[in-house]
Amino acid sequence: MLTIFYILLLIKTGRCSDHQIFDTKNVAVGQNVTLNCFRDRLWHSTNLFWIRLASQSFPEVLGSTISHDVPTIRKIHNITTKQEPGTFVLHINGAQLNDTAVYYCIKESQQTMTFLKGTFLRVKGPDPGITGVTQDSLSNPVHPGDPVTLQCSVLSNSENRTCTEDHSVYWYRAKPDESHPSLIYSHGNNGNYCERSPEAASQQKCVYSFSRNVSSSDTGTYYCAVATCGEILFGNGTKLDIEVVRHWDLTNTVVILLCVALSISLIVIAFLIYTIKEKHKTSGKNSYFSKVKYSETFDSLTYGAPTFTKRNTRKAERRNTRATETMCIYSDVRAFEYGKSDA
Repeated sequence: MLTIFYILLLIKTGRCSDHQIFDTKNVAVGQNVTLNCFRDRLWHSTNLFWIRLASQSFPEVLGSTISHDVPTIRKIHNITTKQEPGTFVLHINGAQLNDTAVYYCIKESQQTMTFLKGTFLRVKGPDPGITGVTQDSLSNPVHPGDPVTLQCSVLSNSENRTCTEDHSVYWYRAKPDESHPSLIYSHGNNGNYCERSPEAASQQKCVYSFSRNVSSSDTGTYYCAVATCGEILFGNGTKLDIEVVRHWDLTNTVVILLCVALSISLIVIAFLIYTIKEKHKTSGKNSYFSKVKYSETFDSLTYGAPTFTKRNTRKAERRNTRATETMCIYSDVRAFEYGKSDA
């Protein structure tokens, strides 16, 4: 039947009737509910459907019938659909919380679908009387090892309370790197202290505290959850940011000094290599120019041959000596001009 309904949706888009009815019903858990949809037995080739649209689920066909009188009855769990004079009835026996949904009555005729009636049915469980769950934020910065106390206030009103079940308080932590919040603490049903409002005796405030010495891994958002009467109420959350103080230690000092010493050593080594290379270049040039200068100096020397006469200083020797001995030193004069060949 569900497949036929989907095929009909693909054949032609439905429309709303000229006198469509949409209403809302609020019922308590366990209460019986009856929904009526108009049916005319004179309609030809006409089918009627009751469907349910619930949150996070596909449409569900609860029952179907034809327009003329046929005693058809269909039952799914606690839901019964059947014909009654001039109507197509949907009956819920003892409504439960999961029966909360939108119920549509649809008429299909000649491949045309018409929405005749829509009803939003809300099934409410017992009222725990809780009017609010609040959490206080942290004003001072938190460091690793600091004690932190988180507080959750549960406000309730006993006048509206129809559920006698006590509530329990849980603490959850949500972290960016985790897909699901994790349960970290449970209070049970005993608060740290409760006080009644001086303005109205029926109003009460209970405060639940959670304390611990935090570490850097405790960063996240902490939620207070109150579970009672089949419901879970969450607080607004308290964000815990932990500031990690970086302490300077001896290891860091040694590492930095070694890096500085290594850098200085590399600079000195590079400077020495550069100085040695420059010194070798200068020494080679000086050797070359020394050889050239020596050659120029040698080629430009002037040679002379002076003659010295050796004479005795004694008078007797000067008189007796006839011949004079001479010593000759020969010299040569040579002219050299740099850049020109010898003549």
